[in-house]
Amino acid sequence: MAEKTVSYKCPNCSGPLEFQPGKKTVTCEYCGTELETEVVKKLFDKEQERAALAEKAEKAKWDAKSAGTEWESGETDNFRKFTCSSCGAEIVSDENTMATECCYCGNPTMIPSRFDGMLRPDYIIPFKKTKQDAVNALKEFYKGKLLLPGAFTENNRVEHIQPMYVPFWLLDSDVRVSANFSAEDDYVIDTPDAVITHTKVYDVDREGTMQFERIPHDGSRKMDDKYTESIEPFDYSELVEFNAGYLAGYLADKYDVDADEAIKCTENRVVNTAVSELQNTVEGYMRVSCKSHTFFQENSKVSYAMAPVWILTTRYEDKPYTFMMNGQTGKIVGELPYSKMKAAAFTAASVLLTLPVFYYIAKFVLS
Repeated sequence: MAEKTVSYKCPNCSGPLEFQPGKKTVTCEYCGTELETEVVKKLFDKEQERAALAEKAEKAKWDAKSAGTEWESGETDNFRKFTCSSCGAEIVSDENTMATECCYCGNPTMIPSRFDGMLRPDYIIPFKKTKQDAVNALKEFYKGKLLLPGAFTENNRVEHIQPMYVPFWLLDSDVRVSANFSAEDDYVIDTPDAVITHTKVYDVDREGTMQFERIPHDGSRKMDDKYTESIEPFDYSELVEFNAGYLAGYLADKYDVDADEAIKCTENRVVNTAVSELQNTVEGYMRVSCKSHTFFQENSKVSYAMAPVWILTTRYEDKPYTFMMNGQTGKIVGELPYSKMKAAAFTAASVLLTLPVFYYIAKFVLS
């Protein structure tokens, strides 16, 4: 991130520059470089602009207070919150949905209480895939997995299947990025005595604007990020304004990653993406590195949304296996057991197949 102050440093050695009385130049006391004052002005005008922009950027951030709204009177009357006594997950459902087993850890004990402590979402993506779609997708997911234990595929059944709306923060922002890059080229000169490499260093400035729309950030710590990221993307063009009616018969996970934390993580992604895009425009050099950058946001917005996920739980040898399916697109991910006997047999078969090859190679060499 760019500094909010400017240091007058030598462009050659980064030593401090000092104006010497009686001269028309500014001199570096370390390497002896002398620069006309007009040249120094042009060099550091850009630095001053960056410093001023960095100062301004501190005051232009996403406003987390704009995400979500208060529930309207009566909307939460039929909601219930269940807290798992085993893993502590907080699940929200309507009054007609009773969870008999925690979808995260498989624990059957759920303690109901009144709904509280959750913002009303701005948007929701309604479920498109049915329970039967989820079951069929899991069966397809098993196919072609050669190392699956036979007992798992033959006797496996879905012990528990739950449709759940999971919380997401969606961040929009128009971004202006100014970056300073160091670009280098090497020139090699062969002499009778040595090979000399000269490196020319160029100072390159880039500035641009970019628009980011609906950057998603998972709002639940309990949902395994490797799963939620794997079932993405959701089609956010199908977002609709939130209506409590969409929760009828479904569970809803309560967010425990707040908007401020989501903003912090997302801002790093935005900055890295923007600077990378600018660096891609610095072409024709052997090496390019970013020296400094300033990041300024405009028209930033944070929204709170709910996305549909089917969570399926199976059990094998007393161990639960959880799978997640995107309730909109049908993409499914999960962890599967494997048969050690099949793995050993597969390895042995691979060795036996290669033995004739080694035999013929050895025979050919010896002959």
